[in-house]
Amino acid sequence: MQTQTLLAFTAIASLSILSPGPATLLSLKNGASYGTRSVIWSAFGNISGIFCLSSLAFLGLGALLNSSAVLFTVVKILGALYLFYIGAKQLFGKDSPLEAAASNQASVARPKPSKLYGEAFLTAATNPKALMFFTALFPHFINTQEALAPQFFTLMAIFMALSYLVHLLYAQLAARAVHVLVKPHFVKWINRIVGTAFITFGAMLLSLRRQTA
Repeated sequence: MQTQTLLAFTAIASLSILSPGPATLLSLKNGASYGTRSVIWSAFGNISGIFCLSSLAFLGLGALLNSSAVLFTVVKILGALYLFYIGAKQLFGKDSPLEAAASNQASVARPKPSKLYGEAFLTAATNPKALMFFTALFPHFINTQEALAPQFFTLMAIFMALSYLVHLLYAQLAARAVHVLVKPHFVKWINRIVGTAFITFGAMLLSLRRQTA
């Protein structure tokens, strides 16, 4: 692949990854609640979900999803319901990690790596918007006159590496700000904002429409 193509893809991928979304919010939440080390696992779950979606897009499922109203609606609803669940848990759940820290409890139990990984994986993998993004993105950077698989893996290695590093950076920023975030008068508002944001992302996902010719 040409260097110019790789640089252009890297620029577009960076803008996409840096833009706010459910995965970004999840990394900020985990970074503030459990520390940067927890996001090592959730960021890995996120890029695993991204790899699954990009593979499906590469294999043509993105086009199928865009052409099938029923399949698109089912995937969209599942993704939205999962975001609603995370948001409601943040809004109405008891004893959140930030509340525990604000109450000066001795320690906050960090979730198992499998739970951190699974939550992030589902957040990424149930987002049909991302599948549409990869379906629309790949044709602009893949040369059909050359072997397709090496090009795909090269582009995805760039996207996944950038995504992993950015999520760790967000987590580090959140972890550094945790001393401010755990102040009692901030905690309830933070939980409300985070919960509402997840529910808003779910509502936005429900409003997503298929691209039609």
